[in-house]
Amino acid sequence: MGGRAGFFEVEILDWKTKEQLCFLDKVEPNATIREIRSMFHKFYPQWYPARQSIKLDPKGKSLRNEEILQHLPVGTTATLYFKDLGPQIGWTTVFLIEYTGPLFIYFLFYFRMPFVYGLDERFTSSPHPVVNLACICHSFHYIKRLIETIFVHRFSHGTMPLRNIVKNCLYYWGFAAWLAYYINHPLYTPPSYGKKQINFAVIMFLLCEAGNFSIHVALSDLRRDGSKTRKIPYPTKNPFTWLFFFVSCPNYTYEVGTWISFTIMTQCVPVGLFTLLCFIQMTIWAKDKHYTYLREFKDYPSVRMPIIPFLL
Repeated sequence: MGGRAGFFEVEILDWKTKEQLCFLDKVEPNATIREIRSMFHKFYPQWYPARQSIKLDPKGKSLRNEEILQHLPVGTTATLYFKDLGPQIGWTTVFLIEYTGPLFIYFLFYFRMPFVYGLDERFTSSPHPVVNLACICHSFHYIKRLIETIFVHRFSHGTMPLRNIVKNCLYYWGFAAWLAYYINHPLYTPPSYGKKQINFAVIMFLLCEAGNFSIHVALSDLRRDGSKTRKIPYPTKNPFTWLFFFVSCPNYTYEVGTWISFTIMTQCVPVGLFTLLCFIQMTIWAKDKHYTYLREFKDYPSVRMPIIPFLL
């Protein structure tokens, strides 16, 4: 069947069984994938647009919302494949849940709730000032993240699979409890080099937090007009953004720096292990983003590395 007078016909098949789920007649050539998702949603109300993965090939990548039908490598009768992504949750909600947990979990240990360390230690404060400082820094980090989630971040992907929230919360909440247990423990010993080590770590911590915030603002400004198209981020007048000269994802560089400084400040093994895991995960994300930039932009700065200048 050919298209009629410039219109397209779109059949949507199940990506696994290849069974036809719906046939859309008289689709405008300039219809976007977002509009096709909406049409499909009318046939299947249970599969709202964020839950749909629409592909050209059953094993291929999901098509982006802004892609236009007539620009795709299809004939006037286009065959697309649908995959159910499962229940979705908005990224803003995800981050608010992930970051609120560590904030309150840490306080349970800091205030030495009776069920944590035993009745003898309930509501006693630590004799070491660094324990108070660590609580202030940890709380500041997560409050900053919550503020960024509400006021700064602009998400290119609106949602995440609901099942991932459990995994993410276990990671963030679990580690917050583990770190807090040891840092606030009655037997905790302060860092070997005392005030010098702590002061150095606090300065490093604050610089990294300021850097991380500056990068998030710079990235958000790229999408101020509400567009979802990817652009190359460049350094601005803010010196903290100058790391863009050398790396693709300075927000991750600063984030790792924050946790390295927290490790130095507390001199605590669980914090060091958490920092190592953060570094591994963020390196994976940074590499992924870096190669996406290289793929999409021919003129992408060649000197940039994913996360560590000149190295990685």
